[in-house]
Amino acid sequence: MFNKLKQFKDIRSRAKALQDALSQETLEGVGGWGKVKIVMDGNMKAKTVSIDPSLLSNQASCESSVRDAINDAITKIQKMMATKMKDLGGNDLAKDVQDLMKS
Repeated sequence: MFNKLKQFKDIRSRAKALQDALSQETLEGVGGWGKVKIVMDGNMKAKTVSIDPSLLSNQASCESSVRDAINDAITKIQKMMATKMKDLGGNDLAKDVQDLMKS
């Protein structure tokens, strides 16, 4: 029982370290040929949004460009997360959680 509690605390600690490392990373997503820029951190929280004033006159184009910028940022973050997880042992973390749940 205490061993499982220790394992859980270890997994929680490693997950927190991974989350902290990801929060320090930022990536920029771009849409509308560079007219929309969204900066997100590694935990997929938007930090800044920049929209060129020329897009504001066309709502459909603006919405499409914002969507494209968000999707671009998320794609980049997912790639960065995979690398960070590999570097910080996050893949082992996921396996450890699965193993803990099985027993």
